[in-house]
Amino acid sequence: MVLCGPAGSGKSTFAQQVIDRHKDRGFQTTMIVSSDACRALVCDDEANQQVNRDTFDLFYYIIGKRMYQRRFTIADSTALLPNARRHLLDLAERHHYSKHLLIFNVSFETCMQRDLQRKRRVGEQVIAYHIGLLKQTLLDVQGENWDAVSLLNEQNMEAMEANVDISL
Repeated sequence: MVLCGPAGSGKSTFAQQVIDRHKDRGFQTTMIVSSDACRALVCDDEANQQVNRDTFDLFYYIIGKRMYQRRFTIADSTALLPNARRHLLDLAERHHYSKHLLIFNVSFETCMQRDLQRKRRVGEQVIAYHIGLLKQTLLDVQGENWDAVSLLNEQNMEAMEANVDISL
């Protein structure tokens, strides 16, 4: 499951809620592979954008190893760039995984409001850039080889999280 959306759109919160809701089915927080967590592992600072190359080498490596072990995985990054989604699609195809993209189509205003409530803020400029990438993603994704694409917004996010049906 690939989460895609701007900073502050609720991707990490959504992922954790899916895990919490399905703990009785064996879901664990280790099922979430987060680019922020990988960045922190690389340099002890999840906000340091200077280590993105190493961060994403680790991100894709962990996802690939989890897939090799046939473990359900939630890829938690913005995934707003076509090459990032392509890399995740390639991994899933190589390991014969179902490929589900969840796009967090959340407004600039909501992302900004949530950003102000976080410890690590990314700011207005980054969120505006991400919103532009999101608009392009919504056009591009139709030509990508996903088995399923779901659009989440402020209104349907909670219902989608409650209805995630994954066979482990």
